[in-house]
Amino acid sequence: ANKVPGIRAAMCLTETQARLARLHNDANALCLGARLQGVDLALAVVDAFIEGAFAGGRHSGRLAKIAAAEQERSR
Repeated sequence: ANKVPGIRAAMCLTETQARLARLHNDANALCLGARLQGVDLALAVVDAFIEGAFAGGRHSGRLAKIAAAEQERSR
């Protein structure tokens, strides 16, 4: 999924991973492991991902680097 420009996918097995993926990486696509999580945990991970928000600040530089790499690749 991360090969598509503008997509920042994160494989999240826990609520903490989902929250941090949104907070630090501004992830906009969530990947779940069907055999690695039960239904209840998967739903909790989805909730944490949806409720999360990008923190910005010191993490914005990372997104700028990703955007620059995407532009370079598209040439």
